[in-house]
Amino acid sequence: MSNPPELQLRVARKRVEAQDICSFELVEPQGRPLPAFTAGAHLDVRASVGTVRQYSLCQPFDQVGRYVIAVLREPASRGGSRAMHDDVREGDLLTVSAPKNHFELAPGARKSLLLAGGIGVTPILCMAETLARTGAAFEMHYCVRSHERAAFVGQMQAAAFASSVHLHCDDGPAEQRVDLQAILDQPDEHTHLYVCGPKGFMDATLSTARAKGWTEDRIHFEYFSAEVVKSTTDADFDVVLASSGRVLHVTRDQTVVQALAAAGVEVPTSCEQGVCGTCLTRVIEGVPDHKDMYLTPAEQALNDQFTPCCSRAKSKRLVLDL
Repeated sequence: MSNPPELQLRVARKRVEAQDICSFELVEPQGRPLPAFTAGAHLDVRASVGTVRQYSLCQPFDQVGRYVIAVLREPASRGGSRAMHDDVREGDLLTVSAPKNHFELAPGARKSLLLAGGIGVTPILCMAETLARTGAAFEMHYCVRSHERAAFVGQMQAAAFASSVHLHCDDGPAEQRVDLQAILDQPDEHTHLYVCGPKGFMDATLSTARAKGWTEDRIHFEYFSAEVVKSTTDADFDVVLASSGRVLHVTRDQTVVQALAAAGVEVPTSCEQGVCGTCLTRVIEGVPDHKDMYLTPAEQALNDQFTPCCSRAKSKRLVLDL
């Protein structure tokens, strides 16, 4: 695997959008055009030395002269969000990747149902902008703990698609609180569902959708973070590098990425939580123990790829395409 090309972009504007949320407008220092992107795309951002995080692009796809991202200050920040809030200033240069998209709009859908929780509004807002500009039918639900934590509300209220957006605040009147059972109650073969937000919100939405009969081919989602769960069944195993036949031992307390790095084999990583797909590696032989939030259940069932940053092995060995 090779790392994608990187860009050096200047922070043209930093603005508080809501409680604990800042937006950053990034431009090319010499005014050159930026690579195009599609709704749902994100950037890998070097927030501090040795720290890379993914932030979704949230402006209309046809605004090609700038990128806009928004960052939530995480209480348990591992360095990324804290550095973006406390250390990054207007005029600073940031190293970012070209846009990448693992959360694209499905072509040809007659209608889209967009559900955002908290900072998950960033890719969902871009999707709403895109669907509105192309005349496609959609409905958006934005769920937050309080109105003070709702970013970009003024922008959405002023947009031509304002009537398609529903804001749900946990601390607001009961009649406006989100009702997932009602929202997801009428699945049909022509509507696609898009979900992004904190893990609890995601799990509740996805489990409700599946219980209501939404099929996997019409459910699209992107996790921002996840807790890698340790299991009492985690055990030692071997990985075999297909290109050389080299065998590396992975202990129960190591990740595959850590074992590879100790042997001098580098695999590109970013989130290290199984949500971004940066380290996705093909499995030639063996059965992975999937612990990621990136692959769909159907993709995991194929057992032909896994995320070595967090996933392990159910078999005694895995032969990897490395």
